[in-house]
Amino acid sequence: MKKHNKAVRRALLISLSVSLISLSIKLAAFFTTHSVAALSDAAESVVHVFAVAFVVYGYYLSLRPADEKHPFGYERIEFLSVGAEGSIIIAAGFTILYQTVMSMISGAEIQNMETGIGMLAAATGINAILGTYVLRVGRREKSMIAVSNGKHTLTDVWTSVGVVTVLVLIHFTGWVFMDIVVSFAVAIYIMWEAYKLLRYSLRGIMDVRDPEADKALRNILQKEKEKGELFVDWHHLRHRTSGNTTWVQLHLVFPDGMSLKESHEKATVVERMMIDALDSDAVINIHLEPHESHESAHKILEGANKRTSLKDYI
Repeated sequence: MKKHNKAVRRALLISLSVSLISLSIKLAAFFTTHSVAALSDAAESVVHVFAVAFVVYGYYLSLRPADEKHPFGYERIEFLSVGAEGSIIIAAGFTILYQTVMSMISGAEIQNMETGIGMLAAATGINAILGTYVLRVGRREKSMIAVSNGKHTLTDVWTSVGVVTVLVLIHFTGWVFMDIVVSFAVAIYIMWEAYKLLRYSLRGIMDVRDPEADKALRNILQKEKEKGELFVDWHHLRHRTSGNTTWVQLHLVFPDGMSLKESHEKATVVERMMIDALDSDAVINIHLEPHESHESAHKILEGANKRTSLKDYI
């Protein structure tokens, strides 16, 4: 297993273990205080534990090598994993809103606030350290699964900070209604964070172009085209990124008199340049074409797709 895989694996397993401890503390705080804000914090942590468990599963699945049924590997599970986490957070937000409304109807009554505040403060500190650690590992190792998990954990931190703050204010002012106000704010905040995770998941599933990868690839190709030492022209560049791998397709145009052996050697040099320009691993497929006849050769494929012209499709 690669070194960066071990680092991400360790971070995710630590995240799952520590999240269970944090959840236990928050549940104890709720049963101690009967605060709806504390309940919303605990509910978010319940969702977080389930989300982390799914993330860990998705991560291990993404490490499986390509096989006969999955020739492109399993890395795209990352998008499903992140999307599932966002969906679960959305569900938690609606649960918190429901509990808040029920508290408004029945009336809020908070007990043992000092003990509850201490418990929630301890859980907040634990999650702050955990989230910072997982986020740092994810960014260093270019793992969106770890990054999303770290961000979710830090979202939990801000949720807890809000709950602790409101309990402190209620303790000193007696304004119990603030418990309900903060619960609403917590629900809206975590649902906004969930929306961003869902957006990332959808963009990945739909193969939205990565602007940084696109810029890096085009810079290499344009620079080498201007030099004119390796190829004459290039076109039909397409790429998508799944997990830690970027898949690239393009056409390179070579002088008519160049042998297949020489053009292939030059294309391999370009391929290495493009791989080095990317932060991720890369699989690059290059279609070799002669300069003068490549347009006429493409006409053979016209009409192959009955619904879309070849030019529009590419």
